[in-house]
Amino acid sequence: MNAPWKAARIAALCCAMAACAPERQAAGPRAEAPRIDAGALVAGDGARLPLHVWLPDGAPRAVVLGVHGFNDYGNGFAIPAAAWTQAGLAVYAYDQRGFGAAPAPGIWPEEDALIGDLEDAAAAVAARHPGLALYAVGVSMGGAVLAIALAEGKLAGVAGAALAAPAVWARETMPLSHRAALWLAAHLAPGLRLSAEGLDIVPSDNAGMLRALAADPLVIKKTRADATLGVVDLMDRAFAAAPALAAAAPPPLLLLYGARDEIVPKAPTERTVCALGAAARTAVYEQGYHMLLRDLGAAAVHADVAAWIADPPAPLPSGAEAEARRFFSCAGAAESARGQAL
Repeated sequence: MNAPWKAARIAALCCAMAACAPERQAAGPRAEAPRIDAGALVAGDGARLPLHVWLPDGAPRAVVLGVHGFNDYGNGFAIPAAAWTQAGLAVYAYDQRGFGAAPAPGIWPEEDALIGDLEDAAAAVAARHPGLALYAVGVSMGGAVLAIALAEGKLAGVAGAALAAPAVWARETMPLSHRAALWLAAHLAPGLRLSAEGLDIVPSDNAGMLRALAADPLVIKKTRADATLGVVDLMDRAFAAAPALAAAAPPPLLLLYGARDEIVPKAPTERTVCALGAAARTAVYEQGYHMLLRDLGAAAVHADVAAWIADPPAPLPSGAEAEARRFFSCAGAAESARGQAL
């Protein structure tokens, strides 16, 4: 091959790779105060994020801000909200960028856009309920966003935070084959859409709820390869943030995990629990799956969260903290995760 033709081939390959770069949506400049307007959270850059609201019959005694998981949207809090409003809590949840009816569904947003939106949501909801304590509950991906925001000191007004099955399956705890396949797919075919069909993974034992999600047009069923790369980047950051979060003197923290979780493995979760140490209380539900707040046994989780909000230092009604002490062992946690990654 002569030199000019070889150079042209290299240039064409570079152009092709550039054209296949992972797609991201970025937030605009934050030039206004966040607010709630006509059923939406208006973020600081003007983006309108659909807002779901559940209020108790009487005056609320505290407020919960829900941060949903990957491919889900704010309505994912409808089931726990039914229990929490009965306990006198006002519940808010917004569709994160790239999900539900928010801008550009399916296109992964930049991590800092997700964190900035959480800051904005907390500020706007707190302004709606002055004088009431605000608690944040992050589920899976939402738990990762919440953990990072807390570790970076961006939620100073939050009275407490619960991380439900937080997404902390970082690269260093993944097999090399998984990491390589993900990188290749995201860079060579970023728009390739993949589903979980055939993976034999059970996210919950609530079959009726899962059927409803399958029929919901706002739940993403097929995920772009570059969005999968994006959520793994986010999990890396959340996993790495645990020591900083523990050192940051955070507000009361509650980490919830299902012993039957088939989405976020035990090993990286155990390492996160160990890194948080005394900064977080941990509850493990023996019959719980990844979708803890919507499982058939979710009533125990709902009651624990409501009781914790009412009195953060008090024992949880379910006794799930005792199960956590049996389930997680900080001695040898790092060795367990390293073995899984090989």
